Amino acid sequence: MYATSTSALYADLAEKYLADRPYAAGTVVKLGGSAEITVSGQRGDNDVFGVISTNPAHLMNSKPTDTELNAAVALTGRVPCKVTGPIEKGAMLVSNGDGSARMERNPLMGSV
Repeated sequence: MYATSTSALYADLAEKYLADRPYAAGTVVKLGGSAEITVSGQRGDNDVFGVISTNPAHLMNSKPTDTELNAAVALTGRVPCKVTGPIEKGAMLVSNGDGSARMERNPLMGSV
């Protein structure tokens, strides 16, 4: 086992995926496109996969070459996310269709 930390503050569990283009931290992504992941371009997208991580406490699949197209996708944890419009603490977020998320009071199953 190789470890650099046993704890982290406000971090996530992420895995590297090949993106179809460089994405900024906080971008909402889905599986697909010309590579493994692409931006979520549909409002309320049921195919949302995760958010591009800012600071993963644990990074899986970390061996792929370090290019700008290898993006760490947060799979769980505290993750900053690009948001459009007002939100409230504890709000459920869905894809806004432009790589950001938006608050949804009654989201469709599978879109959160």
